[in-house]
Amino acid sequence: MSEWLELPLELLADISSGGTPSRANPLFWDGDIPWVTPSDITACKTNYLFDTSNSISQKGLISSSARLLPEGALLLTSRATIGELRIADRPVTTNQGFKNIVPNDLIDGVYLFYQLRRLKGGFLRYAAGSTFLEINRKDTGRVRVLLPKKKTVQQKIAYILQTIDQAIEHTGALIDKYQQIKAGLMHDLFTRGIAANGQLRPPRDQAPDLYKRTSLGWIPKEWEPLKLKEILSRSGGYLQTGPFGSQLHSYEYTEEGIPVVMPQDINNGKIDEIQIARITESRAQSLFKHRLKFGDIIIARRGELSRASAILEMEQGWVCGTGCFLLRLGGSNLDARFFSMMYRHSMVQRQVEGLAVGSTMPSLNNEIMGKLIFPHMNLREQSAIADSVRLTDDRLISLKSELLKLQKQKSGMMHDLLTGKVPVTVVDDNAEVANV
Repeated sequence: MSEWLELPLELLADISSGGTPSRANPLFWDGDIPWVTPSDITACKTNYLFDTSNSISQKGLISSSARLLPEGALLLTSRATIGELRIADRPVTTNQGFKNIVPNDLIDGVYLFYQLRRLKGGFLRYAAGSTFLEINRKDTGRVRVLLPKKKTVQQKIAYILQTIDQAIEHTGALIDKYQQIKAGLMHDLFTRGIAANGQLRPPRDQAPDLYKRTSLGWIPKEWEPLKLKEILSRSGGYLQTGPFGSQLHSYEYTEEGIPVVMPQDINNGKIDEIQIARITESRAQSLFKHRLKFGDIIIARRGELSRASAILEMEQGWVCGTGCFLLRLGGSNLDARFFSMMYRHSMVQRQVEGLAVGSTMPSLNNEIMGKLIFPHMNLREQSAIADSVRLTDDRLISLKSELLKLQKQKSGMMHDLLTGKVPVTVVDDNAEVANV
């Protein structure tokens, strides 16, 4: 660490506060100078701030304590929300909710950005105030910053961290894209379906003869709107509630054993095991009528009523817990994945919202569930729809896993590179090597 320094921020940058021109004078506003507020920062998902919701004029700048900051200035929120940070991508001004930091020649601006992100706790430690927390200019300058003596090393560290941030931003953008694709796909699949040729049916405005108006709205002619109780009657299936509190007590839960699925364990159409309750195998056997089978659907009957998941093979034998329904479709002409997806779709959830009882915590009962109307079609089309959604879900799962991996990698690199734990060497001005 002999090649590193630790200096207070006030020796590495010019620190200033923002300002607000008088709102009473319209000539001060709607000019060509971006004026940044903390809400602009929190709305920005990238390291660089590109958009602002307000602007001021040159007269407004002169009339207030705001300063015109150069491109590359670091905008640090210092009031109420403390320590959020962005890099200005152009000359800007800010309001009083910031301490604006303009790096001097001792430190690379992007390197300082990453150090200040790592040091967020240091700013919080100095914050004070009874109405809301705030950190003043003096205390902002007291936060101590580690830095390599060589600016080329700082720049190399900044480059490495910027590269992984770009990968994170790219992956996040792909996730947003696929979520939009999935939303559009779900709408098309559950209103147009998949014809025998394996393609989406043409939209109704292009082929009105392929559709009919029903209580569910316009649906393909081949589909039949049926109440859930009718579907179950035809298939020999049934719906039952999970065990009540008197049948299964919390003191019976164990650290290992058979999972008991509660409403809070059902998220995004899947069962999350992270905090799931468990019971012994012998206790699960005593609740045999509540044990789940492959192809069942488990549905929350209270609280957030859109929670539902088709049971996978690996989840067979688990127990339907208190606060849930076990929906066993019966027969071989129903695809549980399709019905789980359809239950979560707005076509059914609008019905759920209209029928649910209870003001404090909405809930459902067997009678209400039996009244829910589902579009019914042949098994081929049910499975084709479910398969199409699954392909998009698989891509989203892969991207989210990659994002989590990158975020963990960045967290480790932030610590290692910004504390000097992992050395970074620069061979010469043109060739740089990082031992990471």
